[in-house]
This record gives sequence, C-alpha cells and structure tokens, in this order.
Amino acid sequence: MRPLRLDMAGFTVFRDETSVDFTDADYFALVGPTGSGKSTVLDGICFALYGTVPRWGGARGIVNALAPSATEARVRLVFESAGDRYVATRVVRRDGRGNVKTSGAGLQLMPAGFDVSRLDTGMSLDDLGEVLAGTPAEMDRAVIDAVGLPYEQFTSCVVLPQGQFADFLHAKPATRQQILVNLLGLHVYEEVQQRAAGRATTAEAKLGTIEQLLEGLADADDEAVTAAEAELTRMRELTAAVEAAVPGLREIRQREATAAQGRDALRAEVATLTRVRTPDGSARLLAAVADARETATAAADAVRGAEEREEKIRGELTAAGDPGSLKLLLDRHAELDRLTGQAEWFAGEVQVAEVESKDAAAAVELAHSAHVGATQLLEQARADYTEAQKLDRAVALRAHLRAGDHCPVCEQSVADVPSMPEGSAVQAAEATGKAARAASEVAEAAWKQRDAVARKLESNLERKRAQLEHHMARLAEVRTVVADSPGVAAVEQRLAELTRLQKRLEEAGVQVRTTREAQRKAQRAVAAAEEEQRSAWRAFDTTRDAVARYGPPPADRDDLARAWATLVEWAAAERAERTQSLTAAEEAVASAHDAVQASFDAIAALFVEAGVPAPRGDDSDLIRSAAVAAERAGAGWQRLVDRREQARELTEQRAGLARESRVAKSLAGHLRANNFERWLLEEALDLLVDGASGILRDLTGGQYDLMHEKGDFWVVDHFDADLRRGVRTLSGGETFQASLALALALSEQLAGMSATAASLESIMLDEGFGTLDAATLDVVAATLENLAARGDRMVGVVTHVQALAERIPVRFEVHKDARTAYVERVGL
Repeated sequence: MRPLRLDMAGFTVFRDETSVDFTDADYFALVGPTGSGKSTVLDGICFALYGTVPRWGGARGIVNALAPSATEARVRLVFESAGDRYVATRVVRRDGRGNVKTSGAGLQLMPAGFDVSRLDTGMSLDDLGEVLAGTPAEMDRAVIDAVGLPYEQFTSCVVLPQGQFADFLHAKPATRQQILVNLLGLHVYEEVQQRAAGRATTAEAKLGTIEQLLEGLADADDEAVTAAEAELTRMRELTAAVEAAVPGLREIRQREATAAQGRDALRAEVATLTRVRTPDGSARLLAAVADARETATAAADAVRGAEEREEKIRGELTAAGDPGSLKLLLDRHAELDRLTGQAEWFAGEVQVAEVESKDAAAAVELAHSAHVGATQLLEQARADYTEAQKLDRAVALRAHLRAGDHCPVCEQSVADVPSMPEGSAVQAAEATGKAARAASEVAEAAWKQRDAVARKLESNLERKRAQLEHHMARLAEVRTVVADSPGVAAVEQRLAELTRLQKRLEEAGVQVRTTREAQRKAQRAVAAAEEEQRSAWRAFDTTRDAVARYGPPPADRDDLARAWATLVEWAAAERAERTQSLTAAEEAVASAHDAVQASFDAIAALFVEAGVPAPRGDDSDLIRSAAVAAERAGAGWQRLVDRREQARELTEQRAGLARESRVAKSLAGHLRANNFERWLLEEALDLLVDGASGILRDLTGGQYDLMHEKGDFWVVDHFDADLRRGVRTLSGGETFQASLALALALSEQLAGMSATAASLESIMLDEGFGTLDAATLDVVAATLENLAARGDRMVGVVTHVQALAERIPVRFEVHKDARTAYVERVGL
C-alpha cells in the first residue's frame, strides 16, 4: 500500500480542509513542533482505511476524530496497492444528543488515468470510480482485500506507531508468540480442526441417510428390470395389433354414419313439411288495412279545416294592432296625471328651501361679526396684559428706592418716590384676558356651527332644484308621447277587442292540435295494419323458403289465404311420400351398427389377451389406451433402470463418505493438539530472524547478525570476535537498527506467511528521535537513507529533530495556530 494523497476536514487538529500530496515523495519527513499534528497525518491514513487509530484505544475512541466544537469530520485517502488505485473515505458526525458515529464510509476503485485534480472539488463519495464498499461494515472486508493486511498487521508492518517501535524486539517469548499467532492468522488451524470435526459428523449423518435410501431401492435388481422389459415388449405388440385393426373399424363406422345421415335427412324433411300450417287471422288482414286507410283520410280533412280557421283569426288579430303598444300608451296617460299632480309640490319644496338657505346665510354673517368683535377684544386684553407687566416691574423697582437714590433705569437721582399701588396690574389683566379668550372661543364655535348649517341647507336647495328640473323634463316627454293619442276610452276599447281575438286564436289552436293528434293516431293505425300484413307475408315467405328446395308451387301474392291453402296441400302430399322412404333408411342404419359392434369386440379381445382392460370410448381411445399402456410399461422399466443406477451411485457415495469421515476424524485428531501450531510458530520465527539478520547486515555494514534462542533475541557482533549480546544491551542507535530490521523483515515475511497477500510498498515510522544523542542520531539517519536508497518502498518518518529532518529530501512542515493545523511541503 502506497499513499498518494490525504484530505482532511474537521479531523482532530485539522479543522479546515487540508491536503497532503505524497505522489512523488519516496522519502519524506513530517516535521514541526510538538503537538502541531504530525502524528495526526498518519492517524488520518489509518482512520480512512480502518476507522480507528492505535493511540485512541479502540473503536470507542472515535470521539477523538472530531475537531473541538466541530460537528463533522471527513477524511479521504487515495492510495495504490498492487498496481491499482483506490480512494477510501470516512465521515464522522455528532448527533443532537452529542453521540459521535460514523455516518458514511466508502471504498472505490478509481479508473485508469483518473484526473486526481477532480478531488479538489470537494470530499463527496460520488463519481470517483467503481464502488467496492458503501457502508462501514462493507469497508472492513473491502480494505483487507485491497491492502492485503488487517488493522493489527497494518500497524505492525506499514504504519509503526510512536512508542511501539521496539515492542516486538523486547517482548517476552510468550507475548511475541501471541503477536505472531495474531499476525499470521494461525487461529485458522483451530477453525480447520472444528470444520474437520463438523465434516466428520456431516459425513456420518449422510451415511445414515444413504443406508436408508439403499434399503428403499432393494427391489431395483436385474431380475425386476428383465421382467419390466418383457412387459414393455407385450405392450408394444398390443399397440401394433390395435393400430392395424382400427382402420377396418373406422371404415365400418363410416358406412354406419353415411346410413345415419340419409335417415336423419329424411327425418328432417318430414319434420320441416309437418311445420307447414296456415296461421290464424290471415283472412281478416286485408279488410283491416282498408278500414285504417279510410279513417286516416277523414282525419287529414279535419286537420285542413282547423288550420284554415286558425289562419283567418290570426289575420284579424294582426290587423287589429299591437296590444303591447296600447298598454304602453295607457301607462303614459297614467304617468302624465301623476306627474302633473306632483309638479306643484316640487315647486313648493324649492321655495321653502330657498327661504331657509337665505335665513341661514344671514345668521352666519351675524355670527362672523360677533367672532370678529370677540377677537378684537382678545387682542386688546393681550396688549393690556403686556402693559401690566411693565407696570408691575416698575413697582417692583420702586419698592427698593428711597428719595435721593440713583434710579437704575433712568440713571438719575430720585427726588420723590411715588406711593405703592394696591394689588397687581398683571393679575387684573390676566382676569380680563381669560374672559376675552372665553368669549372669543364661544363666538368662534357659534360661527362654525351656523356656517355648517348654512352649507347643508344650501346643498339641500341645490338637490331640490335638480329634482324639480328632472320632474319637469319627464313631464314634457310624457306629454309629447300622448299628444297623438285618441284618448283613454278609445285605447281601452281597442285593447278589449284584441283580447277577444287572442282568445279565439287560442281556441282555434287547440282545435288544430286536437285534429293533428287524431290524424297521427289514424296514421299509426294504418302503419300497424300494413306492418301486420307484411309480417304475415314474411311468415309465409319464411315457411315457403324452408321447403323451397323441395319445389313448392307458386304463390298468389294478392290473396294471402289462397296462398297458404295451396302451400299446405302440397306439403301434406310431400310428407306422405317421404314417410315411406324413412322406414327403409332406419333398417339400413341398424344393420351397419351391428357390424361396428362386432369389429369393436374383436379389438377389445386383443386388450383382454394382453391383460389390459378394454376401453369404452371411440376409435381414437383404442389406440390411445394401447399407447398409454406401452408408455406406462416403458416408464416402469425406465424407473427400475434409474433406481438400479441410483442404487449403484449411492453405493459408491457410501464408500466415498466412509473415506471422507475417516480422513476428517484423523485431521481433527491431529489438529486438536498444539504441536502443529508450535511447529508453525518456530518455522515463522526462523524465517523472520533470518530475513531480519540479512537486513541488519545491510544496515550496519556487515557488523551485526540477528539470532534467536529459546524465544529470546540476540545479536552477533562480527566486529568483536562474533560476540553474542542480548538485545537489551544495545545502544539507542543499535536498538533502532535492530528494531527497524525486524520490522522490515516482519512486513516482508507476512506477505508470504499470512493468509492475505499484502502489497507492502511503504513504511512510516512515528518514533521519538529526540532522545537520541548526536552519534546515534547520525546512525539512524544513515540507516533510513540506506533503506530509502533501496527503492523498493516509500519511507516516511515523523520527527521534530531539525538535524534529522534536514537530511531528508522531502519535508511536510506541520504548523498550528489558534484555529487549525495546516501542512506545507518544502524540499524537492
């Protein structure tokens, strides 16, 4: 697995959207101050793939994924594995109750040539390629298939968390053994043992079932098959004999059918001739039609007379005039009388309104004059009040003066001080002013009230003048209308005459409708009589057509009764002749039937001889019954053959299941002990140490080899006479080299020993290099450079040691401010 791009938003310290591009970073470092978020970049890779991070302490630590006060976190990783490119996305949200859960997860296989710049448009799960997983549960299996490693192996082989780098090197033998069991998936052998035991049990159960089936197939032996084959031969011979005899039976049946057809034809002709009878009432139809036609003619004459009388009265009514115009003229005479009586009243109303309007105008003038006088008195009171204020101020100065004092107003000596007046001039002026103001307000209110009354009376006068003018105009119009009228009495007499004519016209109309209804009734009677006569002739024609093929005599179309008599007499003679021929035809049919029965009995004897019940149906049933018997015999024979073959197959299966049961029981017994698992662990540890020793020689320039004995790790120092030393005696730099060699060997060997084929294309170390001295740090740096120089995988380290970071060509500097952390790439 090789990461290409990591996008984070709202994830721990990365509150804002942050992208890290690893595309061409074969050897890189994540640098920055402590707590800036360097390790969080590696956490993002683990979280996008597996949904958890080693330092969170399990799945419940998912609450740590959210940045402080954030409600959503999104992480997306684009990576390559075994030549394919994938994108993994996870979304975490906090609900209204404060619970943090994974709300979205997906893994997609990106198409070849996918433009990675499209990822800059957002962190959606859509349109990135073929969907391999769409839920957190589906992600677990899909990520293992894509990366080739479960979470525990990934954090031991690809991303090595801080503080756990040398755990495997220094672990106790029992702990290291359990780690290898988990990493190599050796628990699978326990599952194999359980499945083997289950297979043995299943095989035993199947053996019991097969024994029962074989007991049910005991009758399917060779002797039974031979007997069934003989039965099949007899049924086939019966079928051939029946098929040969049935054509003769069919020929005899055809002769019987021909005789029966002749007999039935004679019976049908006799029955048809018997139905030729004269219907009742044929003689009266001609007279009924004549009577109906005579009645219809009389009704038509009555209609013409009534229509002529109606048309004459209508002409008289038209000449007498229009009743609507006469009624309108009478209405105008009545309106003239009414308008003439109202004209004097309207004139009087106008005169009264004129007087009231003039009086109101005079009252307004008087009220206005009173208001003007009151206003003048109010202005005089205001002037007096101002003068009183001056006097009171002078009196106030006078109270402090003495004869001979210097006057502050005129700046002269006062020879004599006048006496002080009683009371205040301002108070007197105020009383006068209040009385003047009240009088002015009363006068103003009276003026406004009388002015409103005057305006209302003036409006009333204008309205009444308009009514009088309208009334007089309508009176002139009505007088013009009745100017040429002959008078009310003459108009009323003409209107009465029109009413009498209208009544006579209505009576004539009733008579017309009555005679027309009588005419329609007479016409319907004619039509009914004629239809009855036509129906009688149709009945005659139908009866004659039924016997037309026998050559009846011609009919008299003018006399229905004579036509019926002629046809009935001819039918009686023809019926007597055919009755004699019918007797001979019935004797021929009986003789043919006896021959058919004899032929059928001969074929039935064939079924009896073959031991098959003879059918009671028609000729086709004979052949069908023989064929069915042969088919059943063939099915019985085939069923016995199949059952015999099934018994043979079950016998073979029984032998195979017995072998499978023995093998499964043996395998389960072997795997039930721990020897096999212990042997596998020893082999795995040998391979692991051998691979780590080769890597350690490369990293140390041939100085050290790694070995194990009784579960403990040792190093052999070739520069010190092949001295063997315990791994806990190594210096910091030597421990780092040994741990790195072991981690690399572990990651490489897992690809061959694990149940999953991992693609180990990168390794990322999150280790505290700050505790190393300068010399050890130089050894570590050289070791990492040698590892990167091999070119077989991406190498990444997390460090805040500036001396180590400067030796790495590509650096991702991680900074953090009060809001968020961000990543900046420097170097090549």
